Amino acid sequence: MKADTDSGAVITESHFTSVVRHDLPASLVVFLIAVPLSLGIAAASGAPLVAGLISAVVGGVVAGYLGGSAVQVSGPAAGLSLVVADLVTTYGWRATCMITLLAGVLQFLLGLFRFARAALAVSPAVVHGMLAGVGAVIALSQLHVVLGGSPQRSAIENLIELPQQIIHNHNHAVFVGLLTIAVLIGSARLPQRLRTVPAPLTALLVASVTAGVFGWDVTRVDLSSAMSEWATPIWPRGDWHAVLGAVLLVALLAGVESLLCSVATDRLHDGRRADLDRELTAQGVANMVTGALGGLPVAGVIVRSAANARAGARSRWSAILHGVWILVLTVCLGQTIRLIPMEALAALLVFIGVQMINMGHLRNLRGHGEVRVYVVTMAGVVLLGLAEGILFGLGLAALSALRRLTWITVRATPEPDGRWHVLIGGSLTFLGVPKLTSELQAVPAGAAVQLDLNIDFMDNAAFEAVHAWRQDHERGGGIVDIDELHDEWYAMAAGGARTLRAKTPPRAPERWWLPWAHRRGRPGPQGAPVSAPHAPAAGSPAVPDLLAGAREFHRSTAPLVRPFLHAMARGQEPSHLFITCADSRIVPNLITASGPGDLFTVRNLGNLVPRRGTASPDDSVAAAIEYATETLNVQTITVCGHSGCGAMATLLDGGPKAAYRTALDRWLRHGNHSLARFVAGESDGADNGPLDRLCRVNVIQQLENLRTYPEVDRLVRAGRLHLVGLYFDIATARVHVLERPTIPASPL
Repeated sequence: MKADTDSGAVITESHFTSVVRHDLPASLVVFLIAVPLSLGIAAASGAPLVAGLISAVVGGVVAGYLGGSAVQVSGPAAGLSLVVADLVTTYGWRATCMITLLAGVLQFLLGLFRFARAALAVSPAVVHGMLAGVGAVIALSQLHVVLGGSPQRSAIENLIELPQQIIHNHNHAVFVGLLTIAVLIGSARLPQRLRTVPAPLTALLVASVTAGVFGWDVTRVDLSSAMSEWATPIWPRGDWHAVLGAVLLVALLAGVESLLCSVATDRLHDGRRADLDRELTAQGVANMVTGALGGLPVAGVIVRSAANARAGARSRWSAILHGVWILVLTVCLGQTIRLIPMEALAALLVFIGVQMINMGHLRNLRGHGEVRVYVVTMAGVVLLGLAEGILFGLGLAALSALRRLTWITVRATPEPDGRWHVLIGGSLTFLGVPKLTSELQAVPAGAAVQLDLNIDFMDNAAFEAVHAWRQDHERGGGIVDIDELHDEWYAMAAGGARTLRAKTPPRAPERWWLPWAHRRGRPGPQGAPVSAPHAPAAGSPAVPDLLAGAREFHRSTAPLVRPFLHAMARGQEPSHLFITCADSRIVPNLITASGPGDLFTVRNLGNLVPRRGTASPDDSVAAAIEYATETLNVQTITVCGHSGCGAMATLLDGGPKAAYRTALDRWLRHGNHSLARFVAGESDGADNGPLDRLCRVNVIQQLENLRTYPEVDRLVRAGRLHLVGLYFDIATARVHVLERPTIPASPL
């Protein structure tokens, strides 16, 4: 689904068709969802029921017209119901409307001064925990109404009184509530094609009709008194600090919920991304209007926004029209709303409250170690109150973040050759010095030590601890080689820069991809020689580069790739067969940024593919092609040539000897077709000399040779296999795609 990219709501002739075709039907879907939810949220908030409809109209028309999101729908939000209920109890309804108006002014100013992005710094665990707590409180309180009773003052009291409510209340309200919940659950299990009417509306219709047919004694929705007794908002009476806190709480909760809804809604369409500052400003204007008109606070609502996007909405006109339909219903068809039983609305709220406790969020948070923040926030909201629960959640989230920032990993392990390997990772601050010094004491005196610092920060106290230990260890006859895997915090401090910056200048990381010769005796700070990560300690026997490289792999790289390799241990599923030259300068994983399990690689002199059916085929290449296509089911076969190829240079110098006496001569005759095309003058358009031209033509020829294999040709014709030609220019470190001989190569 693609949303329109227009920034306003003005309909031009070119947009009219799109509005009628996409936005009008979507607005009707959202309208049918919004009416019952708005009435239910008003009931849960202790506000006049018409206040829910007013805020739905204002949220649709005002926030929809001015907002920064193309498909977001605003209106009364269940997450704010506890705040509103508490404000109504404390200050009265008319004063609550003034608090809503003042919260809108604050939101408007925050959006005007571009503070919207700062709201996204709130931990999602706190937001989801808050919504889950609100859902639990709503479900517990409204369950009493479903059972024919009245809700208590707190969630704990509601829970304690629930058994008595179940035992002693058996009136018609129970049947209406259970019927409503049954319809809601049943609608969710129907196939998508049968769910043409939104489940909340279906449930209210069934409950209303059934109650009317059987003559059940239920309480009906009444809008007449609220509409006749409407009055302007008044200033709240009481401690102005508490009033200011209430304004701040409503503004921040509604603002954060709206902005998070905007971010989530952006994932549901591929149109223009939301302007968060404009959205916050629009929410402020909407709350000023709804407060003045006697409506509930307005916020972006994910349920309606998601339904709007999935229904095919393309622009803000869907949200605007849904508000218009609610206004028409309230003014012209208000009598039909009076048929809805209040017990059915309560059952709808119980269902919504349970849905707000989303276990999917809990599973997502588990992987980030934030479950305790979610649980503490939810428990705080249920047991203490909304503001208290949020504060507890924010405090725990801040402490968790501080703990992560100061958490370090220190491991000291002996190596088979007698050396010790010490790995220090994380942010190295004074808080980690006790653990650091304790672990370093485990290293025996006089031992050769490889110290790897994989840190992103080191303060002065941590540097002093490491530096003092190193000096003491070296005075006792030991050797310490320090390798910094991230920034050069230790090297910079040891070189005299005692004031460490938040980030060090970028340096070329001397890691695995550099040749061995470049990693021997690399210069350290102030020009002092430092042993390479894989080099032997001073005085020990010389160790071949290959074995030393394997040791570095075990120490630095193996811990990083071990989880991936463990998962691949039982089999491989590569997507590419990669045929390239055996030249030592070509590293397939390096030039393709691929990792273990990606490439099934074949290397030979000249990246040649012997044609099928030739007098002396090469079984090794043919076997690899058959295995890759028939067993591994690769999706792509790539032939990668390169500049300065020695095999192609031999062909240019006269080609293989006619007698084919050596293995090299016999192998290079598979390149005769490439040489013939070169002699005929074929070129891909790039020409950096004869050798370069032959190397490129050779790649194209090998792609054609692949088509001589029946299985390859069949898969290519069926569209299940793609053949790609690559050319690596060594001097410029550029990879070019070679598609056809007549089209110039294009750099990636």
